[in-house]
Amino acid sequence: MSLQLKPDYRGAYHFSPSRCWMNDPNGMVYLDGEYHLFFQHHPHGDTWGPMHWGHAITRDLVHWEELPIALEPDEHGTIFSGSAVVDWHNTTGFFPEKPGLVAIFTHHDEQPDRPVRQSQSLAYSHDRGRTWHKYAGNPVLTCEDRPDFRDPKVFWHELSSRWIMVLACGQRIALYHSPDLKNWSESSVFGQGIGCHDGVWECPDLFELPIEGAPELSRWVMLVSIGDNGQGAEGSRPQYFTGHFDGEVFLPDEASQQIRWLDHGRDNYAGVSWSDIPQQDGRRLYIGWMSNWRYANQTPTGSWRGAMTIVRELMLEMTPTGVQLLQRPVHELASIRQPVLRLDHAPLDQVRQAIQQLQLESYEWIIRTGKEVSFEIQVRAGAAGCTRIGVDADSAQLYIDRTQSGQSAFHKDFANRHTALLQTIQGERELRILVDTASVEVFADQGRTVMTDLIFPEPGANRVMLTAAQEDAGLYHIELYDLSGSVS
Repeated sequence: MSLQLKPDYRGAYHFSPSRCWMNDPNGMVYLDGEYHLFFQHHPHGDTWGPMHWGHAITRDLVHWEELPIALEPDEHGTIFSGSAVVDWHNTTGFFPEKPGLVAIFTHHDEQPDRPVRQSQSLAYSHDRGRTWHKYAGNPVLTCEDRPDFRDPKVFWHELSSRWIMVLACGQRIALYHSPDLKNWSESSVFGQGIGCHDGVWECPDLFELPIEGAPELSRWVMLVSIGDNGQGAEGSRPQYFTGHFDGEVFLPDEASQQIRWLDHGRDNYAGVSWSDIPQQDGRRLYIGWMSNWRYANQTPTGSWRGAMTIVRELMLEMTPTGVQLLQRPVHELASIRQPVLRLDHAPLDQVRQAIQQLQLESYEWIIRTGKEVSFEIQVRAGAAGCTRIGVDADSAQLYIDRTQSGQSAFHKDFANRHTALLQTIQGERELRILVDTASVEVFADQGRTVMTDLIFPEPGANRVMLTAAQEDAGLYHIELYDLSGSVS
C-alpha cells in the first residue's frame, strides 16, 4: 500500500520563498536588466514573526531567482515594508561614481514598557542589491504621535525635482517631500471622509498613468490596502483612488467618491508597483501578496508559507462613470505557454467532448462567448469537489465559489462564494483564468473586473469542466495553455 504525500502546494509560475514565511512585496525596482522583488520575510518560522527583507530577482517577470536576505533587524527594530529607488543623480551622496539602489523602509521597534515606535530608515547598495549598507543617520523620519507610521513608497517627481513619499498613518496617507531622501517635510494628508475605513490603511502607492486611447490625458492613481478588522467576510483587501497630484496634494476625482476595489477576490493584498521601469517600456507593473490576513498564518502549505500574484500591468480607461483601473497579466507570461486546445465558434457539447479527458494543474484558460450567456467553469476538479468560476448573465456578476475547493478547515471563513459586478463594454464576454497549484486569478473583460483566490485542492484534482444555464445557448471560443514550467 503506497503512502500519499501531503501536498506542498507550491505554484508552478508564482513566486514563493524557498522556505518559511513571506508576506508583503517590498522594494520593487528595476536596474540593469533585473526586476527586484524584496518581501517581508520571517526566515526562522512559517508564521509571521520578526520581519526581514527577503530578496528575489527576475529578468523576464516569470522565472525567479531567490537571493540571500537583504535586510535584517538591528538596534532600531525589525524591518517592515517599504520601497526602493535608483538614485540616478546622487541626491543622497551615496553614489559618487555611478547610480545605485536606495531602500526606504520602516523600522518597527517594540520594547517592554514602551509604546511601539515606527520610523523610516535608509539602506543603500553599490552592487545591484547584492549587499546593503544601512545609513548611519537612521532613522530619517520619525513621528512620536503616530503609532501606525509605516510602509513608505517613494518616487522622484519630475515637475518639482524632489522625492515624494506616501506613508500609511492609521487610516490616512501622509505625503512628504525631500531633496535627498534624508530630510523630509510633510506636504499633506489624504483619506479624510473617502474610501473604505474598515481597517488600518497600509502599503500605499502613488503613480501617474495615461488614459488608454487618449495618451495626452492622465490621472494619478493611489493604491491603499485595508487591513483585516476581524468583521465581515472579506478580511484584508486593496482599494484604489484616481485623481490629480501637484507635488504636494493628491486631489481625488469624482469617480473616487465611490469605494473601488482593485481586486474582488480574497487573496491579493499589499500590492505595489515597480520603480524605475525604463521609459521605452513605459508599463506600470504590479504584484501583490497572494493571501489574506484573516487566515494567512494557517494556510496548509509545506515548509514555506506565502506566494505572490503574477505580475500585472496596470492601465486606465475612461468610462461613462469616470476613470477606471484595468489589470492584465504581463505579456511575458505567454513565453511559458504550451498549447493544449483551441476551439472557435464551438457549441457547448463540442467543448465538453474536447476537455473531458484533459488533466491539468497549472494552466491558462481563455473563454469568450456572448454576454447574455450564463456559464460556469469547474477547475481543479476531483472526486471530492472543485473550484467554480462563473458568470451570471442576468445579474452581470462574476463569481468564484471555493466552498468545495479542497482543504478549508484551517479557517472558518475560507470556504466561501464571492461575486463582483462585470464591466462589459464590448458585445462579448471574455474570461482569462490563470490556474496554478493553489490559486486562481480571473481577469474578466480585458481586466476590468479581477478576482484572485487561493485554493488547496486534494491530490489528483486536475480535471476541468464547463456547464451552462442553457445547454443550447451561445458559441464558445476556447484557448487552453499548459503553464507548468518552473518559476526558477
